[in-house]
Amino acid sequence: MNPPLLNRHVHTKPVPRLGGVAIYFSVVLVLMFAMLVSMWTGTPHPFRLRALASLMGPATIVFFLGVYDDLRGADAYLKLGVQACAGALLYWSGFGIQHFDFISSSDALRSTLGLPLTVFWVLLITNAINLIDGLDGLAAGSALFSTIVIFAISLLRHNFFVSLITVVLAGAILGFLRFNFNPATIFLGDSGSLFVGFMLSALALAGSQKATTIVAITIPVIAFGLPILDVTLAVARRLLRAKPLFDADNDHIHHKLLKRGLSHRAAVLILYGVTAGFGLLSMALLHGEKLLALVLVTIAIGVVFGVRQLRYVEFSELTAVLGRAVMRKRVVANNVRIRRAAELLDSCIDREALCKILQDTLEPLGFSGFRWEELKDRPPESSINPMRYDSKGRIQFSWVKETTANPAWELRLNLTTRKGLQLGYLSLFQIHEDRRQLFDLGIMTDGVRTSISDALQRTIPISSAAGQVSHSDQPKELAEDSALRRAASSD
Repeated sequence: MNPPLLNRHVHTKPVPRLGGVAIYFSVVLVLMFAMLVSMWTGTPHPFRLRALASLMGPATIVFFLGVYDDLRGADAYLKLGVQACAGALLYWSGFGIQHFDFISSSDALRSTLGLPLTVFWVLLITNAINLIDGLDGLAAGSALFSTIVIFAISLLRHNFFVSLITVVLAGAILGFLRFNFNPATIFLGDSGSLFVGFMLSALALAGSQKATTIVAITIPVIAFGLPILDVTLAVARRLLRAKPLFDADNDHIHHKLLKRGLSHRAAVLILYGVTAGFGLLSMALLHGEKLLALVLVTIAIGVVFGVRQLRYVEFSELTAVLGRAVMRKRVVANNVRIRRAAELLDSCIDREALCKILQDTLEPLGFSGFRWEELKDRPPESSINPMRYDSKGRIQFSWVKETTANPAWELRLNLTTRKGLQLGYLSLFQIHEDRRQLFDLGIMTDGVRTSISDALQRTIPISSAAGQVSHSDQPKELAEDSALRRAASSD
């Protein structure tokens, strides 16, 4: 019996979980009966006994592993170890990945990559089917769709051994699904999900044994699109959370659909549709490489859209981090632009050049203009061109048509020359708050404002500002300099 665990399971009462026993013995008994009928009638065997034993031997090992896990419990490392051994037996029996003609025909490459790739594929599909077994009928129904795809592909390739096995497996799953669909009266359990997952992985390998093109290799991967996507999201999710890979959680795709408010049956039916969609896309590749790019783009768009709808906080944060990385490149570029402006301002002696330097620097940063505020002396307007006085008597320069006395956002810099003369404040303003300020504030307030202060002092006839230090506190050379500028202004 499977007692309910409210943090992960969705059922509320104990349900038997050894449904895999029924599926396993149904498959075995039907295959044995087919062989006996063939012997009694004297007709040719539909498959070779050795090939059947090579497939069902490792599958039986995985089945008993699942039974043990259902009855006693097995840790993740034990399950992965036994599954890996079963995958290796499958490879050595001739059901593994044997061809790499689309990469190289080297026997050394085949023997080097074949075994680990076979084991990886078996582990991936076996555990992917196990992971999606979270709602009534989900794993069994998804496996049924994948079985149908494998049957159709093997039939088109005249692989009658795989076709017969898939028909038997599909019949067993279909008969079981009647009792497993919501509300379920029996569960697959690990005995069922691991056995079905292993059989599907092995049949997919057997059906593509003679495949030599990248398209033929891609077909079974797409056919198992939903379980592969779910296990991929689970691994990525736990890595982003810095959690162990084998820690269970309640954020699988079916859990997220339930959290979005869907009913149990609605979630399962939607995922049936997704599985069928992956199956149809994989079948489309039977027409050759011409459709490969279109199929892959369609899957990519669908996966991105679907994952966004599931609202995984981990991937939202990952998107934000990637966005910050992109913005950081813009921050560096803007910082360089600001430092370059300081160099140009240090040699600027013309008001129009000063305004152009500030516009070329500040406009890409999102600013709309600048204002020079709290001046004690007010130069004539003819001496500040192309800048203008606004309605409050502040010197202003803006590169947008729309202006306002109350901007949405502004940065106020205290203007002090290298000689210590205070020239009021420079406000960098943004009329509409529609752009982020992507630069380091310290660069603007450190040396750049001093360069702006000196450039303003050189290009505009202004001698003092609010907060200027008194003549008695100034160094002698500053006092003399101020006096000369006042005399020149009065003339």
